Amino acid sequence: MPLIDKRIVKHVALLSRLELNDRELELYSSQLASIIGYISKLNEIDTTNVPPTSHAASNLKNVFRKDVLRQSLDIKDVLSNAPARYDNFFKVPQVIEGK
Repeated sequence: MPLIDKRIVKHVALLSRLELNDRELELYSSQLASIIGYISKLNEIDTTNVPPTSHAASNLKNVFRKDVLRQSLDIKDVLSNAPARYDNFFKVPQVIEGK
């Protein structure tokens, strides 16, 4: 099992700006060592004849439609049901406080 000790977890926590107590350091050291040990088992698999894959669902393809130029909706019709408007725009409640 790879050596992931409290010192390494403490360093990663510092880089991540996380504050961990001793119990958490012990727990995460053990869990990370277990995870890395499991992942390292992948090195035992023979992938010589396995083609590289860029996506798990490699048989997908994009479906495109033709871009057709057409008349836009009339601004009066678009704004006819708007609860509030400002000139030719929808008026919405402010969600970000300004300075």
